[in-house]
Amino acid sequence: MMKQFLSAALAAFCLVSCSMKDDGIAITAHRGFWDSEAGGHSENSLAALRAAQDERFWGSEFDVHLTADSVVVNHDATFHGRKIHTSPLDSLLSDRLPNGETIPTLDAYLAQGAASPRTVLVFELKQHESPEREDLLADLSLAALEQHRLLDAKRVIFISFSRHMCQRLASRLPGFMVQYLNGDATPEELYAEGIMGLDYHFSRFDEHPEWVQQAHDLGMAVNAWTVNQEEDIRRMLGLGVDCITTNDPLRVRSLLEADPDLKERKIR
Repeated sequence: MMKQFLSAALAAFCLVSCSMKDDGIAITAHRGFWDSEAGGHSENSLAALRAAQDERFWGSEFDVHLTADSVVVNHDATFHGRKIHTSPLDSLLSDRLPNGETIPTLDAYLAQGAASPRTVLVFELKQHESPEREDLLADLSLAALEQHRLLDAKRVIFISFSRHMCQRLASRLPGFMVQYLNGDATPEELYAEGIMGLDYHFSRFDEHPEWVQQAHDLGMAVNAWTVNQEEDIRRMLGLGVDCITTNDPLRVRSLLEADPDLKERKIR
């Protein structure tokens, strides 16, 4: 059973983000291409996602939380001082993002995601206060993706700081890429759990550069976040990571364009 599961997980890797060495380095816009005029300088906004799609970056990352009665897209567990996990959606809509948008619901965000047939949605499920709440968030998220016809290994990958969430998603979705964020597990440990990706802060790869090759030897994907400075970007590219998550995706693009030995992974 475990061998069959790992074979399916490896197939997922090849569908989504393996072959990055052959196809080029993937660029993921962190919380969308928010730090731009088109993105309205508003993280996790619809405009930021649309800007990432328009720039044709490989991926656009975003974060989801449970409210008291729905699922919303936001990085922090609070929004204008209100605790998202205990607040009804209506109470969050009175405040605005810097560009004037309301906090996006997951449905609204996925509607914009579906507007581009190319940009991969890098779907971060935030940690919650109990496994039960994390399971509910996962269930509602998958249902929403299915409703928007985005529950497709070519359209979405999943990331989380919650090991529990990653394990659950990997077991439920053997045809999808799931990547762990927290940086406290070796490639071998994740592989044994069927989790086929490391998505770690770049400082962890500075501390453990051997993890990149170890992961690749196991057929796993390697992403580094959040890599904004040129020297850090160059160092991660030198280590051979498959994907760079960044607040400055145009800088990563320019560095790839300037290096004859590297290229940007083109979206489908």
